[in-house]
Amino acid sequence: MLTELSHLFPITNPTWIFLVVLVIILFAPLVFNRIRIPHIVGMILAGLLVGEHGFNILARDSSFELFGKVGLYYIMFLASLEMDMEGLKKNKRQGIIFGLLTFIIPFSIGYFAGRTLLGFNMEASLLLSCIFASHTLVAYPIVGRYGLSRHDSVTIAIAGTMIALLLSLFVLAGISASAEGDISTRFWLLFGTKCLIYCLFVFLCYPRITRYFFKKYSDNVTQFTFVLVLLIFSAALSELAGLEGLFGAFLAGLVLNRYIPRVSPLMNRIEFVGNALFIPYFLISVGMLINIKSLFNHKEAIIVILVMVVTATLTKWLAAQASRPILKLSNDEGNLLFGLSNAHAAGALAMIMVGTQLKIGPSEYLINDDVLNGVVLMILISCIISSIVTDRSARKIAIAENTAPSNEHGKYEKIMIALNNPDSVEQLIDTAIMMQNPKSKKELIALQVCIDNAHADQQKKQGKLNLERAAKAAAAADVQLSTYNRVGVNVVGSILHSMKEFEASELLMGLHHKRKMSDSYLGTVASELLDRTNRQVIIVNYLMPVNVVHRIIVAVPEKAEHEAGFYQWIERISRMGEQLGCRIDFHAHTNTIKFIQPYIHTHHPSARTSYSVLDDWRDLLIVTQHLSYDHLFVLISARRGSLSWQPAFDNLPAQLMKHFSNNSLMIIYPEQFGQAHELSFVQPLPTNTTQLFDNTFYLKTKNSQETEQ
Repeated sequence: MLTELSHLFPITNPTWIFLVVLVIILFAPLVFNRIRIPHIVGMILAGLLVGEHGFNILARDSSFELFGKVGLYYIMFLASLEMDMEGLKKNKRQGIIFGLLTFIIPFSIGYFAGRTLLGFNMEASLLLSCIFASHTLVAYPIVGRYGLSRHDSVTIAIAGTMIALLLSLFVLAGISASAEGDISTRFWLLFGTKCLIYCLFVFLCYPRITRYFFKKYSDNVTQFTFVLVLLIFSAALSELAGLEGLFGAFLAGLVLNRYIPRVSPLMNRIEFVGNALFIPYFLISVGMLINIKSLFNHKEAIIVILVMVVTATLTKWLAAQASRPILKLSNDEGNLLFGLSNAHAAGALAMIMVGTQLKIGPSEYLINDDVLNGVVLMILISCIISSIVTDRSARKIAIAENTAPSNEHGKYEKIMIALNNPDSVEQLIDTAIMMQNPKSKKELIALQVCIDNAHADQQKKQGKLNLERAAKAAAAADVQLSTYNRVGVNVVGSILHSMKEFEASELLMGLHHKRKMSDSYLGTVASELLDRTNRQVIIVNYLMPVNVVHRIIVAVPEKAEHEAGFYQWIERISRMGEQLGCRIDFHAHTNTIKFIQPYIHTHHPSARTSYSVLDDWRDLLIVTQHLSYDHLFVLISARRGSLSWQPAFDNLPAQLMKHFSNNSLMIIYPEQFGQAHELSFVQPLPTNTTQLFDNTFYLKTKNSQETEQ
């Protein structure tokens, strides 16, 4: 029976190859997770079993080379795309130290092992040292699964990875030039010039192209394809410059990090496609290269393999242990550094393939088959060790952080989004997702209210379409969203009733578009809502996609720190700034800054902020000097009669229409004590001392009652 079926293998039909690969991607994690082996190792072992050196089920055709290479690029791209850029700036010194240690220690010991233990010549020993010094972030998806992609130790590991890889690639370029007899000063000048031109092109041109494209095209599929084009183009240019494509993939992610928020639908699509297809394809293709039979060929092969495996693992462990006390990391963080930096995969394969093509004599190549087999087996063992160590240390760190007391201000939050204009649905959902607590991830609520009149049926149809668009936008970002289509005789009453029913902590809505000259700037719905609720209300009007906002300018009135929702809106703006990776400029009174600055420093240390004094609210127009077309202007306002309200607010609608109509705008009315309709009856500017005392006593008494309740 087996003899009759043997002619069917290896499978060469592309359809059947793809089917078998999909079956492996589906079942390998399920099977290996049951025996507590990381699914990344499972993919590699599955590739070993179905490859030509295993049961010879699949032929390693061009699809494995194509998808495998894209999968490798994806790993490097995601690592830099999800990196905390502020954390990178904060830990750049630590990243450089770890990068140098994780390069120098393996490189030095590897060269010594190649020269003394294996008897290689200088060029072969240097190549072997480059393989030991470089590493691939194969275990990075494990870190992302535990929500630690922005942890300081992970950021240090990623920075160290690129430093070690870049230095290894420079040495590899010198080895190649030496083997070809071109190691002159001219070669290094040309090589350095090409690398410089390439880096300048990516850093200068990519941001401009991305901003223009994202402003012009908001479709998620089009944006995803555009990101893929930039990724592969950067990898291709990197190879033209004499570097490896994986460096170009990392550089592309580093530049696009600013324009793809971590919780956006676009990021969700990028991660989904990579983790579901490209990265598993790469891991399976690596497993298909492994030849276990080479261990039993001859004694010399076993010695080479043992020396390579022990040296590669030991040197990376020494580098991590040497870095731990210098960088003041815990044992688990040091183990995480070792786990992430121990895997040798893509870089090692690329370097060994270069070595097999370099001749040092008429018929002698720089690298023989024993070293090639040793590298492939080293990849298998290092990936297994890397995945296990990373999984265990990441789990311990995640458990420790989750059991630590939370530093988020306020325990309860549930954002309700009032929909009306079809053009602003996605922007409202994106804003709510960015403001949402990334740890709790409570569901969002999307509400569409239709007036019960002769046009109710038409409004219900349009409302259903709006809610469907909102649901798709939330699902694309993997966020829970409940949708409700209400019919009522009054829009404001329906919204207020829904806020009470679902216990919404705040309301997010779009800015009213004036249809009549008699319409107010905010519109009758927003104005009435502000009079009848004390909850936080956020009104937004974007003139461009949210993810291309370059800076957030926040204008804060005097005494804003006395409002009940003061820290609530700071929390939302800080989260938004962190997700967008942009700077937040606060313009506030000196006393107010004293409250804002320490809160952000304590609860959001990675947020980039600056502070300017705005003592007189009538000088609000000074802020226009700092505004640009790609800035978001956030205005912290107040309801009439509240503690931070002032007469200058009466002129705000006219000022906004005249001076800020060409800017993206967000108006926030913070949560306040008491009921809004009660506060509105308090005279804000009493004319005599008795009236001033009465009003002050009323507000203090009301605040005390609410606090006690």
